[in-house]
Amino acid sequence: MPTAILTGQPVPGSSIESDLRDLGFDVRTASDPADAEALLAAVPGEERVALVDARFVGHPHALRLGLTDPRFPLAAVPGAVTARAEGRRALTRALARETSAAGGTAHAGTPARTTLSVGDPAGVDSLADRIVTALDADGATVHRPELGSLVAAVPADPQARNEARQAVAAVDDEAVRLKSAVKARDGFFTTFFISPYSRYIARWCARRGLTPNQVTTASLLTALIAASCAATGTRAGFVAAGVLLIVSFVLDCTDGQLARYSLQYSTLGAWLDATFDRAKEYAYYAGLALGAARGGDDVWALALGAMVLQTCRHVVDFSFNEANHDATANTSPTAALSDKLDSVGWTVWVRRMIVLPIGERWAMIAVLTAATTPRITFYALLAGCALAATYTTAGRVLRSLTRKAQRTDRAARALADLADNGPLAELLARVLPAGRFPALLWAVAGAVLLPLAAWIDGPGWSVVLCAAVYVLLSSEAVAHPLKGALDWLVPPLFRAAEYGTVLILAAKSDVNGALPAAFGLVAAVAYHHYDTVYRIRGDAGAPPAWLVRAVGGQEGRTLLVTVLAALLTAAQFKVALTVLAVAVALVVLVESIRFWVAAHQGGAPAVHDEGEPA
Repeated sequence: MPTAILTGQPVPGSSIESDLRDLGFDVRTASDPADAEALLAAVPGEERVALVDARFVGHPHALRLGLTDPRFPLAAVPGAVTARAEGRRALTRALARETSAAGGTAHAGTPARTTLSVGDPAGVDSLADRIVTALDADGATVHRPELGSLVAAVPADPQARNEARQAVAAVDDEAVRLKSAVKARDGFFTTFFISPYSRYIARWCARRGLTPNQVTTASLLTALIAASCAATGTRAGFVAAGVLLIVSFVLDCTDGQLARYSLQYSTLGAWLDATFDRAKEYAYYAGLALGAARGGDDVWALALGAMVLQTCRHVVDFSFNEANHDATANTSPTAALSDKLDSVGWTVWVRRMIVLPIGERWAMIAVLTAATTPRITFYALLAGCALAATYTTAGRVLRSLTRKAQRTDRAARALADLADNGPLAELLARVLPAGRFPALLWAVAGAVLLPLAAWIDGPGWSVVLCAAVYVLLSSEAVAHPLKGALDWLVPPLFRAAEYGTVLILAAKSDVNGALPAAFGLVAAVAYHHYDTVYRIRGDAGAPPAWLVRAVGGQEGRTLLVTVLAALLTAAQFKVALTVLAVAVALVVLVESIRFWVAAHQGGAPAVHDEGEPA
């Protein structure tokens, strides 16, 4: 159980002690800094501890935001500071110096000042705030949540205390908490058709002790049931599938809102939420394709094409963001124009809708599933995703060409990891001289050459020869640090080449079952690529080198598929794709689950996903 140490003079009628107990803290009282230091030393090092001024006046949710968020080693609001296990040493060191300071003064010899969130600034000698000042002076990173209309204060006198209490009474703590559970930036459909009621479902779940991970799992199971309904191929099944897909999306929104409402963030939860979103959508594609097949319409090529396009879109997003994660001199007229458009109300929603985010995309899929056929659904999905991909990629290309920025070694490393080159490309990059052409040119050449050859010739040794050339081009592309203005396009080009080649060769084999097998292989490889992204975003680094080598790297897998297509009969090729899909899936899933469970148990911080400030 976390421990809260109350410091300072208690105030009659204060609810601070009961508020802290409601938040799950074991409350202890310290008469002076030395007593606080002794109480702090008695708290086990792996437990959270908080120092709270006994004169604190504020909303319970302000305390919750400041003292219970599991993502930050150190956090504070006026009158309170907390530390997780990782921040305990810094807190202990700062408190020890405060204890040794004469007369309870701060390092500079002057009383610390606390600024109230309401009223006028007042000079208050608060140990918690002096500790925060000391932590800042030590260079420690102290998270300070945005409180907005919430009150957190240590009043200096009875009049200020009365004003603070009136400010607390004037703001509905629960309404602010519900509002802040909703993400600040979301799509039109989610904002106006889901969030107005899903936040209340999140509160219902919180009051019954449900966790975000449980809601995430419920969303996955609902989507899988929806996919099963679509696989029946009946009109009633399609209608049920559309309804259940919307229900799954409501739960998908609810899990994040529950996490923000109750501050139940975790490494495992962030991974499950991101991974299950992809699993739900692609499983639904498969369900639609199975349902269409029952009705005599083979749309597996469209289903696989939709998955390829959607995955490549995501890789464009990830690569661009990683390339510019810590770029310096980040200026661009295109970015300035985008910011200007965001200041005009209606353009904000148009621009959010045109990129076809998950809410709009799933709503479109659900309605078309219920009202039309799987073929029409996939045609609309492909057209919408193609438009969205063109719009977003074109905008990012313009930003990259017009900005003046220097890419860092970290960004280059992240792009190289996202490229997923394996042992063949690594070996060739070491033994062959680096070409003079930029990395992007080599990647474009490979991404055009191989799928085009597969499309023209189909399975055969000419395509194998082109695949060998593709391996050479891949090695040349990553022989240089990926620091060029458009080098963030290299990973998505590799994804398009690999996935597209598998799709084309399976379609050209013209045997029943080859495309579903190819769908499974691309899904397994795509999971590996998504897992790489989530590790990099979580500052965990790329997957281990042995895993990349074990699954061949993108160029090795592509070459292997072309060789199998040339060597085997169509029926044998289908079996080979199935075996390869199962093998890749087993290797990457086992390693991924092992890594994320270990990271969760080790207390690694979740990727930040802030809601709207209160």
